[in-house]
Amino acid sequence: MNTSSDALNQAFAALADPTRRAIVARLASGEATVNELAAPFNMTQPSISKHLKVLERAGLISRGRAAQTRPCRLEAAPLKQVASWAELYRSTWEESFERLDAFLQSTAPPPVPPTATTTPTPSTPKGKKHVRK
Repeated sequence: MNTSSDALNQAFAALADPTRRAIVARLASGEATVNELAAPFNMTQPSISKHLKVLERAGLISRGRAAQTRPCRLEAAPLKQVASWAELYRSTWEESFERLDAFLQSTAPPPVPPTATTTPTPSTPKGKKHVRK
């Protein structure tokens, strides 16, 4: 297997988890510490660290060293590879949507023009009104 394919597989596997996608989304706005990344989740720090290791092995993030902290940052290259792969199929799904749109247009009933005689009037209840004693 070639390394480009391996890297793409790892990136997709890492991005398959919603927690990891949320971490990537947060890192898109800038570096963050593990504690900052863990804050929105109801998870232990070791659980978040496991997610970070998966993202790091996939090359999606890197961790630096700043005094006692290890800030995480997003790495663009693997995301660009994922985007490039998806772009190869853009024309296919756009053509599918265009065919679906054409089909729906052809099977839709013609619109009914509004007329003055078809306006609904408020209905009144029939029968006796119940009065509470």
